[in-house]
Amino acid sequence: MEGKANLESAIEQLQNVEKQMRLAGDVAGTKKAVTDILQLCFEAKDWKMLNDQIVLLSKKRGQLKQAVAAMVQQAMQYIDETPDLDTRIELIKTLNTVSAGKIYVEIERARLIKKLAKIKEEQGLIAEAADLMQEVAVETFGAMAKTEKIAFILEQVRLCLDRQDYVRAQILSRKISPRVFDADTSKEKKKPKEGDNVVEEAPADIPSLLELKRIYYELMIRYYSHNNDYIEICRCYKAIYEIPSVKENPAQWIPVLRKICWYLVLSPHDPMQSSLLNSTLEDKNLSEIPKFKVLLKQLVTMEVILWTSLWNTYKDEFDNEKNLLGGSLGDKAAEDLKQRIIEHNILVVSRYYSRITVKRLAELLCLSIQEAEKHLSDMVVSKALVAKIDRPMGIVCFQVAKDSNDILNSWSMNLEKLLDLVEKSCHQIHKETMVHKTALKV
Repeated sequence: MEGKANLESAIEQLQNVEKQMRLAGDVAGTKKAVTDILQLCFEAKDWKMLNDQIVLLSKKRGQLKQAVAAMVQQAMQYIDETPDLDTRIELIKTLNTVSAGKIYVEIERARLIKKLAKIKEEQGLIAEAADLMQEVAVETFGAMAKTEKIAFILEQVRLCLDRQDYVRAQILSRKISPRVFDADTSKEKKKPKEGDNVVEEAPADIPSLLELKRIYYELMIRYYSHNNDYIEICRCYKAIYEIPSVKENPAQWIPVLRKICWYLVLSPHDPMQSSLLNSTLEDKNLSEIPKFKVLLKQLVTMEVILWTSLWNTYKDEFDNEKNLLGGSLGDKAAEDLKQRIIEHNILVVSRYYSRITVKRLAELLCLSIQEAEKHLSDMVVSKALVAKIDRPMGIVCFQVAKDSNDILNSWSMNLEKLLDLVEKSCHQIHKETMVHKTALKV
């Protein structure tokens, strides 16, 4: 009781000093007075008094911005020293209330909300944690370090994915441009000009830019896996594969390269998939996993692939993926793999045949006639190829129907070529006759 009375009298004396300094406009003196008051409360372990003093000092008339900023920064150091969780949450909430709407302590407020969200998440309240984090738009904070901004947004994305809010996760992820990870960090930082915002150093617990790049792409893989967007998942793994720390360690790049190969095979056939497929085949590291090199070569080669033999060869490798980095390829991956092989085979058939019976097509695809028709129709609808099925005759025609303009253009082109050949022939004949005439005269 006596200790509390002494504490109150000491605080009262410091409050008088703080008032004099504040009214005199003495920044250094006011800062020292408010921090000393907080230090006294902390040393006495009187957490209720500490919270009351923070609110009281921040509401003083004409309180200096520098004093409020110093007070919030000082109190933030005490958060980890709190005796129990309830006291910690109470202190964080008090500091949040004080820093709300004050632009000069926006970074401190963002860090406080991050700490509070982490506590909520540990308590299993993921939805509350995600809502808390979304209140803060760190991309507008000029003084915050780039890596800290990225780490904060990535935390927002992760919490949205944890609560399965995929729409908001996508919106938040678009705040980060992938080009930001390719910035050269080795360049010397320019000294800020007079009047510019001074960018604060990122705290020690914030990962480096390359580590953040990996975290970003791992979160994007989680997002795209929800929609089974295989080509985008493949591009994410490709970006992880390009990180120097991953490329130097075979234990890290082999599982990533395996995933790239699998997702390339699972991706629908389009120009981007073809480009990625060819660039991956040129990779020298692919020789370390020969089975996957053979798999990719089969897709590039214009030959029919037998599904049963391919599945028997790669079934163990496919099942083994769940024990490696990134986990299993997804619930629908086995069905989609069969679908892609059928699509590949239909494209191969369309390359070699202009007309083919449905029965023969079904034999080549190792499917029933109904299944072959269904897969072919799906590909025509998705505009992967052009085909027409004559069902009464049982014939598939892969030729593109030309309109009258195309036919006339091709005729005119052929006529031009013919006339050019005639002209060249005449010129050659004339040349030969001239040569022979001179030879006879001699």
